Amino acid sequence: MTVLRQTIIEELERVPEEKLPIVMRFIDKLTKETETKKKVWDLDQFIMPPTKRGQNADIYVRELRDNDRL
Repeated sequence: MTVLRQTIIEELERVPEEKLPIVMRFIDKLTKETETKKKVWDLDQFIMPPTKRGQNADIYVRELRDNDRL
């Protein structure tokens, strides 16, 4: 066991019992981040389904311009 690991274990033994869940959550977060190395984003959650107006945006803008000229 390395000196650093031994020192950390000694420090953990001094942590009060009611604080241990906080330490465990922190350790869990650290180990998960090092396992994944990257955060994975679900980009599909940001995509809106196309609407009829959105699919024909050029035609819609032309109609607005044509109606504006009357």
